[in-house]
Amino acid sequence: MPCRERNHCILACVLLLAHCLPALAEPQTSLPATVNRILVQRQLPEASVSAFVQRVGAAEPILVFNPDVPRNPASVIKLVTTFAALEALGPAYQWRTEAYVDGKMGGGTLTGDLLLKGYGDPYLVTERLWLLQRDLRSRGLRDIDGDLVIDNSWFAREELDPGAFDGQTYRAYNALPDALLVNYQAVNFTFRPDAARGRVEILADPVLANLEIRNEMRLFNGGCSSAKSGISMVVGNTPSRPRVTFSGALAGQCAEYQLLRSILDGPAFAYGAFRGLWEEQGGRITGGVRQGQVPAGKKAFVTFQSPPLAEVIRSVNKFSNNVMTRQIFLTLGTEKLGPPGTLAKGEQAALAALAARGLRFPELQLGNGAGLARDTRISAASLGKLLLAAHASPFQPEFQASMSIAGLDGTTRKRFLRDPVAGDMHLKTGTLNGVTSIAGFVHSESGADYAVVMIVNGPKATWGGGLDAQNALLRWVHQR
Repeated sequence: MPCRERNHCILACVLLLAHCLPALAEPQTSLPATVNRILVQRQLPEASVSAFVQRVGAAEPILVFNPDVPRNPASVIKLVTTFAALEALGPAYQWRTEAYVDGKMGGGTLTGDLLLKGYGDPYLVTERLWLLQRDLRSRGLRDIDGDLVIDNSWFAREELDPGAFDGQTYRAYNALPDALLVNYQAVNFTFRPDAARGRVEILADPVLANLEIRNEMRLFNGGCSSAKSGISMVVGNTPSRPRVTFSGALAGQCAEYQLLRSILDGPAFAYGAFRGLWEEQGGRITGGVRQGQVPAGKKAFVTFQSPPLAEVIRSVNKFSNNVMTRQIFLTLGTEKLGPPGTLAKGEQAALAALAARGLRFPELQLGNGAGLARDTRISAASLGKLLLAAHASPFQPEFQASMSIAGLDGTTRKRFLRDPVAGDMHLKTGTLNGVTSIAGFVHSESGADYAVVMIVNGPKATWGGGLDAQNALLRWVHQR
């Protein structure tokens, strides 16, 4: 062999070996110096931290740190629920809401009851409830001389206390799932100082026809930072007339203030929102509300479809919507194992979807699928494997697009603002008292994509530097 050809062969072998070495190298088992420095400064024990980093397409991770320790991931567990839903139901899956008439129609009036049956639609917000009502009006219905009957039997009513998680009964994130969930069961109360009339105006969106709002607020002259400012809320729910009372004081110089709360259960909220919107459009309902079930074999008067799952999970993962996730979790169980939907069925269906992708995580505890549970558990390595499997899935575009884009939108919109890394990270965050976590994909400066996971559990995790440590790890990956 001529010398020149032999040298070319040697060079080719050297280059090939150099290309293969990263895949053969052992993963780094210590945290990057920039991350470790933050842990030391903020007194975060290394034992409270787990991390996993692997380049997409590589055989082995480049970094593992306490990778197999089961930890509470908070809302990052939503990635498991949404990926399982994409795999089991498909990105085009749609929920339906059905309306039935039980009586006689004539001259625009239904003499009888209107039945609404829900199938778990997570996105039946006020605007879409209006569209459903428009479909009813287009069929000639204007007045309902009877009751509104709510059929929410598609899901079992297992959880009865919305405050069981943290004692915050009326916080919107604690709203319980319901087969007929309207507007996430959340009311946005706006408190607007009205200096001309010397009062505080209270507005509710949506307007709930069955909710009495007692306004005992006072307006006073002064700056908005005054210690006199404050709002207290007392809920007095009775079967016949739900009531909320607001008291306290607001300074005249304050801008309007908003308070998002969930104060009614599913059926009561659905009735109040439906009736309020129906009457706002000039319709009439003479009766009240009751729960019941649609008779078997009865034909739907109107069937209303939700947006597809691929669109719905964008709200779930970008903005970490808990009640929507719980709706999806119960839907998984109902569709795969039959009604009524239960937590046990949801978990069984999710595990089956993961197993079909070769993902088996012995330590996994899904809880309610949303992260609002202290016993939820998964390891950083398992989350990393899920991300890599999702990247190889036919539904990878839908899954990745559901995550928050760092510096641009969702829960990471304020991270890396006006920073070169903005836009290069699709992430899901998780935060509870004593928990901070992050997982997703990082597009590095070299053009490679990485699956990244970091979970911190401990007393100082949330406010003691956990977020700064996450940012340092993300930067380290981005600069590779």
